[in-house]
Amino acid sequence: MLSADVRRWPWWAEALLIALVGELSVQTAVIGADGNPFDPRVAVAAVASLSLLLRYRLPAVTAVVTTAAAAWLGDPMPLLVAVFHFASRGRIAAGVLCAAAALAGNHFLQSGELLWSVRSYGPVLPFGLALVLGMWASSRRRLVASLTAQVEQLRVERELRAEQARLNERARIAAEMHDVLAHRLSLIALYTGALRRRAHELPEPVAERIAQLRTTSTEALGDLRDVLGALRDHEGGGPRTPGLQKLTELLDEARATGQRIEADVRGSADGLPASHQLAVHRLVQESLTNARKHAPGAPVRVSVQYGPPVSAVEVGNGPGTAAREPVVASGYGLIGLAERVAALNGSLHYGPSGSGGWSVSAELPVEQTADIRPARGAE
Repeated sequence: MLSADVRRWPWWAEALLIALVGELSVQTAVIGADGNPFDPRVAVAAVASLSLLLRYRLPAVTAVVTTAAAAWLGDPMPLLVAVFHFASRGRIAAGVLCAAAALAGNHFLQSGELLWSVRSYGPVLPFGLALVLGMWASSRRRLVASLTAQVEQLRVERELRAEQARLNERARIAAEMHDVLAHRLSLIALYTGALRRRAHELPEPVAERIAQLRTTSTEALGDLRDVLGALRDHEGGGPRTPGLQKLTELLDEARATGQRIEADVRGSADGLPASHQLAVHRLVQESLTNARKHAPGAPVRVSVQYGPPVSAVEVGNGPGTAAREPVVASGYGLIGLAERVAALNGSLHYGPSGSGGWSVSAELPVEQTADIRPARGAE
């Protein structure tokens, strides 16, 4: 299995590089051999070029072969690629050592050959450029890796914050259900307690059923408080009013803050499950809050159609005036709404309305429950 560094270059780019370096090196060696292609120097130039294929797995072999070829033949091409590779991998000392060994060996073995020929730029400049380009490539690689790691970290943090928002919304739903169910169970316990005081006026089987109902409702209320009551202590939100606020009261409160609201509420919420009513309430509440924060002064249209078979909610606002103070938007209110709607097998859509405004729409199916009638024997 090839390493990640080997697979970094496509095969065609690697082949093109080796072919180009080999062509230049072999051509230089043939010229130095007076046109004889079978001279040993031509074979050394070809081997030095092919040794670049091993620079990822066996860098020491590449360093020795290219340095020896540059010292003997005076051809710096394979060695320049090797020096660039070492510098790009952070092995600057290895690149400098190979260049210095090649220059020293060429001076003693082939004095006056290509590496030490008189040039305007001097013999060190090509190796210096290779080192500089390699260090730039190494710095760029580290920068890209660092940015990639930061992006990944931000993605993970975003997912964690979104998951925390979902968990908070689930806790909020459970706490709201605790308020509503506790209120209704308390009413059942209160009514059955009043009936028990008149048990002597009722038939004995009816009195026994009332006593059982009183005991069951009281125990259920205690179990509910034990399981869900602790949620109040772990929530960071403000206090909640027990029971369910009417939608008209929510709209009146929003109008009292100066919002211009055009509401169209059709149907009745009576008889719908408490979770269903809470979802409609939260959809309208969150949409009005977002319009007040992000589009102050914009008129808001609220349309609610209670089911069955489906309850539809649509809240839209037009473009508003610029806020005086910057608004810090978390975006987790919509995530919580999506979690709540999904829990009721509904659908939620939100986004720009196309006229500079914003629109939120949802559909919540109403589960049909059969009417519970006593059996003939129980009448």
